[in-house]
Amino acid sequence: MSTTETSRGLFITFEGIDGSGKTTQLTRLAARLRSRGYEVVETVEPGGTRTGSMIRNILLDPAHQELSATAELLLYFAARAQNVDETIVPALKRHAIVLSDRFTDSTLVYQGYGRGLGVEVVETLDRIACRGLKPDLTLYFDIDLATARLRAKARGVERMDDQPADFRRRVREGYLDLSRREPRFRLIDGRNEIERVGSEVWSEVQVALESIAPAGSPGHL
Repeated sequence: MSTTETSRGLFITFEGIDGSGKTTQLTRLAARLRSRGYEVVETVEPGGTRTGSMIRNILLDPAHQELSATAELLLYFAARAQNVDETIVPALKRHAIVLSDRFTDSTLVYQGYGRGLGVEVVETLDRIACRGLKPDLTLYFDIDLATARLRAKARGVERMDDQPADFRRRVREGYLDLSRREPRFRLIDGRNEIERVGSEVWSEVQVALESIAPAGSPGHL
């Protein structure tokens, strides 16, 4: 299959509380884009690189409950800086479509809102680690806390899942606040059936694809 030409790279992030269905939709979208000839790079945060995966093991292991909020924050950004330099930026430079399961918005809501460290400190570290890199489109999958909790438990508990109810509430409120303030955010109801959610995702992504189609191109949608 020939590769579909694009005028530049496209960076799409998938956000939501654990159990929202974002990872399932990322995988489905990646397959759909590849079937249309696009080069797609999938990544996850924390992770995306060998170094990032080692940091991920520390952050998500339930045995590491002693991690302080500040140490946790710095580890997330260490993994992100490596992912940006090693995976995301090189892919965008060759005009690939990058799909990331979480990015800085997760840190804003989990550490900034949830841990109470504040948005300002997260944004300062973001400028250092990401050097201005922002997603072109952020798909936020909203879901009520009770449903998300049931889905997450069925999958198996990670350290960030095993948090008090008020922490999870602050995280969701943080996401909803970002969705109101950030024009790149698209709110998708994660409670709906997988196929319906997938259709909403594709509708949003089609608009983004039009922005990277070469001049004069009839498109490949």
